[in-house]
Amino acid sequence: MKKTTQLRRLIEAPEILVSPGAYDCFSAKLIESMGFKALATTGAGISESFLGMPDFGILGLSDNVMISRNIAQAVNLPVMADADTGYGNAVNVYHTVQMFEAAGICGINLEDQVSPKRCGHLKGKEIIPMEEMVKKIEAAVAARKDPDFIINARTDAAAIAGIDEAIRRAKAYTKAGRT
Repeated sequence: MKKTTQLRRLIEAPEILVSPGAYDCFSAKLIESMGFKALATTGAGISESFLGMPDFGILGLSDNVMISRNIAQAVNLPVMADADTGYGNAVNVYHTVQMFEAAGICGINLEDQVSPKRCGHLKGKEIIPMEEMVKKIEAAVAARKDPDFIINARTDAAAIAGIDEAIRRAKAYTKAGRT
């Protein structure tokens, strides 16, 4: 079974999927050795271990894809990657999806922050208009070759504009992902 299909089935299963964050091949192998069924790359972990800097959007697409590819090749688990904001507008997101998919990644997380972004747990975040993020999600869905490749949209609206805005965005993002 393809790793993308494995990940989709794990996500759709009734059990909660615990998918620890890896930042390099060694941490990925530790996660695998502990018996987890999937893992995710951690943007903060990669930025801090690779650059020695906080996750302020400095890590570029090429470096992120290279490290994520290495992680995916080091383990037999499906890997979901942190793709930050998709590295630009909808056109950039289209390219981002193609690069991660070609690298053997099973899905990506996209966030609705302005660029340069800040890690979700840091102060000073700003979000893009909901309509712009919807276009990014639609571009991501159109870019994937494998229908099991996961596009996971994440919003930081709750911390910035309140829970009602986060719910409104979540509904719009879900609808956009079903195109």
